[in-house]
Amino acid sequence: MAFRPRDLADRMSGRRKPDDGYLRETFTLPRDKARTKARDFLTRYPKAAYMSSVESWRELPDGDIEFTMRRLPSAD
Repeated sequence: MAFRPRDLADRMSGRRKPDDGYLRETFTLPRDKARTKARDFLTRYPKAAYMSSVESWRELPDGDIEFTMRRLPSAD
């Protein structure tokens, strides 16, 4: 049985993380804009209040960076 990349993507999308209370946003940007976006995100949602962080990142073949930022919904 031959597998296509789409088959793998479908399988992986079924493995969603449990609802842990974090809000996640994924971006795909050129390296410089990705750095700026991550800094802006961390300035807007500081780690001390929102427990925000870069959850994952990877460099794509075209040189863009795909990254996921996570944070708590409120600073309570």
